[in-house]
Amino acid sequence: MIRILDAAKEDLINGYSFYERQGQGLGEYFLNSLYSDIDSLFIYRGIHPIRFDRCHCMLSTRFPFAVYYTMEKGILC
Repeated sequence: MIRILDAAKEDLINGYSFYERQGQGLGEYFLNSLYSDIDSLFIYRGIHPIRFDRCHCMLSTRFPFAVYYTMEKGILC
C-alpha cells in the first residue's frame, strides 16, 4: 500500500497548477507522470538512495521533482 501524505498532495496540486499555466494539458501530463513514478515503487521500493535519516529519494523520470518515501510495516509513505 502507498500512502501519499497531505503535504505531498499539496505539492502535486501546486505542480499541476504550475505546469498547466505553461501549456494546456501539461499539468495533466505532470500528474500522470508523477503517479506513474509513484506506482513504480511497488516494484522498485528500497533501491533508491537514503536521504534525510530513513527517507529514500526517487527522482521523477520526466519532471524536476523528487519522491521521498519510507517503508513502514508494508506501507510506503
